[in-house]
Amino acid sequence: MKFTAAQIAGILEGEVVGNPDAEVTTLSKIEEGKEGSLTFLANPKYVNFIYSTKATITIVNHSFEPENEITTTLIKVEDAYQSFSKLLEYYNQVKLMKSGIEQPSVISEGATYGDNLYLGSFSYIGKNVKIGNNVKIYPNTFIGDNVVIGDDCVFFAGVRIYSETIIGSGCNIHSGSIIGSDGFGFAPNQDGSFTKIPQIGNVILEDNVDIGSCTTIDRATMGSTIIRKGVKLDNQIQIAHNVEIGENTVIAAQTGIAGSTRIGKNCMIGGQVGFAGHIVIGDNVRIQAQSGIGKNVKDGEILQGSPSFNYGDWNKSYVHFRNLPKIVAAVEEIKKKLN
Repeated sequence: MKFTAAQIAGILEGEVVGNPDAEVTTLSKIEEGKEGSLTFLANPKYVNFIYSTKATITIVNHSFEPENEITTTLIKVEDAYQSFSKLLEYYNQVKLMKSGIEQPSVISEGATYGDNLYLGSFSYIGKNVKIGNNVKIYPNTFIGDNVVIGDDCVFFAGVRIYSETIIGSGCNIHSGSIIGSDGFGFAPNQDGSFTKIPQIGNVILEDNVDIGSCTTIDRATMGSTIIRKGVKLDNQIQIAHNVEIGENTVIAAQTGIAGSTRIGKNCMIGGQVGFAGHIVIGDNVRIQAQSGIGKNVKDGEILQGSPSFNYGDWNKSYVHFRNLPKIVAAVEEIKKKLN
């Protein structure tokens, strides 16, 4: 896709300084700019690169005035960083602008879909599925029976949505993720074997939920596993049966949440955090990476460690952890003197 400086300035409501017909086909960092690429300058630390960059077009703030000769065409805007972000979003929308039903694919009996559906080849839509408008389903995707999908959702290649799942509008699910597989429920027998407990619940994703690649969300044993609106999940996260995650909570990769745990809204959870089951995490909680959470957490707490404790206390304690051999030696020396 080619865009001219004049076209980009029109999208961003900016002013062209240089050649309005300059064309770009790709995006780049300012220090790695190549001919035919578009970049931006927002951080003053990178201002020197604007005099050497080979990028064809550079977005800058209105306040920027070059002190040396430049070869790049400038587009001046109110806020270069926000404008570049807006352009990234626009570029992504254009790139993902697909429609139509590719073959081979299967749409089962009773399934319905809205306007502007894109269904990639080798995809399967189960019985009585309801799909909203402007939904994009990339190749090799499976959607089970009785699933409900809202408007403006995107499922990338290889997503698996099990039966009875309910998905709101504006959700993005990346490749390899599995929504609605059985919860990990087994009853022990006297002979040491296990009997599987049927998992008859479902998963509910509310509006504007984003799910990274290879994340799994298990269906409830009974009732629903619920991911509230605005939640953002990274890659390779495990969410067990009957978990509930509150609005606008973000969780980094490789976190595992055991069954029936409830996490509040507006929480920020680092990577590789482990949650025990049947606990309650309050709102606005911050948890540092690799922490282990084994008990209830109050609103607004900041935690680190395994088992976790107050973040400030953990930092103070860590100073002593590092010096523990010296501290032990000092204690032994004091004991000798006392004896």
